[in-house]
Amino acid sequence: MAGNSDTVRKTPPGILLIRRLRGRDWSLKTYRYMILLVTFIAYACYHASRKPSSIVKSVLYPEPLTQQHPWPMGQLFLKQDFLSVHQKRSSHKGWAPFNGSDGTSRLGEIDVAFLSFYSLGMYVAGHLGDTLDLRLFLTTGMIGSGIFVGLFGMGYFWKVHLFGFYLVMQMVAGLFQATGWPSVVAVIGNWFGKRKRGLIMGIWNAHTSVGNITGSLLAASVLDYGWGWSFIVPGAFIVMGGIIVYLFLAAYPEDIGFPYIDGSVANAETVRRDEESQIKGNEVEVQNNISSRKGSGSRKSVGLLQACLIPGVIPFALCLFFAKLVAYTFLYWLPFYLSQTEIGGEYMSVKTAGNLSTLFDVGGIVGGILAGYISDKLKARAITAATFMYAAIPCMLLYRTYGDLGTHSSVRGDSRALATVTAIIDGTGSVGAALGPLLTGFLSERGWNSVFVMLMVGALVAGLLLSRLVIAEINEKTSKSMTPSTGQQNFEGMSNGV
Repeated sequence: MAGNSDTVRKTPPGILLIRRLRGRDWSLKTYRYMILLVTFIAYACYHASRKPSSIVKSVLYPEPLTQQHPWPMGQLFLKQDFLSVHQKRSSHKGWAPFNGSDGTSRLGEIDVAFLSFYSLGMYVAGHLGDTLDLRLFLTTGMIGSGIFVGLFGMGYFWKVHLFGFYLVMQMVAGLFQATGWPSVVAVIGNWFGKRKRGLIMGIWNAHTSVGNITGSLLAASVLDYGWGWSFIVPGAFIVMGGIIVYLFLAAYPEDIGFPYIDGSVANAETVRRDEESQIKGNEVEVQNNISSRKGSGSRKSVGLLQACLIPGVIPFALCLFFAKLVAYTFLYWLPFYLSQTEIGGEYMSVKTAGNLSTLFDVGGIVGGILAGYISDKLKARAITAATFMYAAIPCMLLYRTYGDLGTHSSVRGDSRALATVTAIIDGTGSVGAALGPLLTGFLSERGWNSVFVMLMVGALVAGLLLSRLVIAEINEKTSKSMTPSTGQQNFEGMSNGV
């Protein structure tokens, strides 16, 4: 491909370098794998930078404990001998303004500050993602997130005890974080369309859990040097991820010289490199529009109201409201709960609780891939999602009792709507994500049983909100299963008549 074409289509500099070193280009299939990898890394970095506040909660607000053990489950969960941990924790007075009697409430307010601005920014970010260069948009969001996450940690070194400082840092970080999800989903839609979405998204969505695990381990690993490092290191991590995105992310196939994926193929010779690229589309629309598609800079957006009217957007958005209420409560409060709750007559150290909380996300990886596989096999996404939500209820009940005490079919062929639709669904879900940690901060003062009741009710409502879609899928499958038998009876009748 000529250099002029690379310039017009805004080819990422890292890809240009690879082309020069190899002397030839990659196939479309190889680029798709690369897109999966880069977007996976990008959103894993986003989630890694969200974990520090959950890890340091017990340091900022150290509730007095009678005794503490490191819970030795291998070297990963072993901090140091019991006596030194106990002495260190007993002497720690927390960090103002979070170490007062209203400490848990203030920690909850910090979470809701981040998530409220995240959810508000999500609606705007989705619209902007449809109109701006997604590569530059993501890069800016990731670097901005890293800066303000790091600034929150700098409060430790600057001896800042002003609540407003930490509140503002979380608010601005939330706005930058809102650039992530709508953009990466739009990029995936641009490159893959509707093909194998269940399994691909099941595997790809593991980035959330991988990011949470990475963020937890990074934050916990430097906690002994001061809680500020638990923010600075993940902040630097997402900045490095932003650099990778700038260098290697081609947001659209056109950006590197391939034809528009969602429509008919304009360059048959190029597309024959990949047997999977023959994707059906509206030929008339593509022929009318293909000449105007020059990459990232020429995309048109879809309005928020128009996207809301797409069937299924509102039910999924409300479902995600309650689903994220549950998920983000675990995300932000599980390490605190583990360190403050007596388990088998012992208490965990803060670092051990942070490391152990990663097992929740290990389950998320397995569950996400399993749900994607089942969804592909059954071709019933709503049924699969509702089943998993209902299954979470007895799991949470058993744990508390015995542990101790991207896009609807209406947007097929139009990836321009992906970022906006995703922003509406995830933005609404993020309101629930903000509400869950906030309520946890208040409810935990009355006891953790109240928190778990809230989580189980949230999971139940999330499942119920999918009921209409579940019924529609069941009816569709029932009608399809009856069709072959009816045809067979007609054939037999005709044979008997002859």
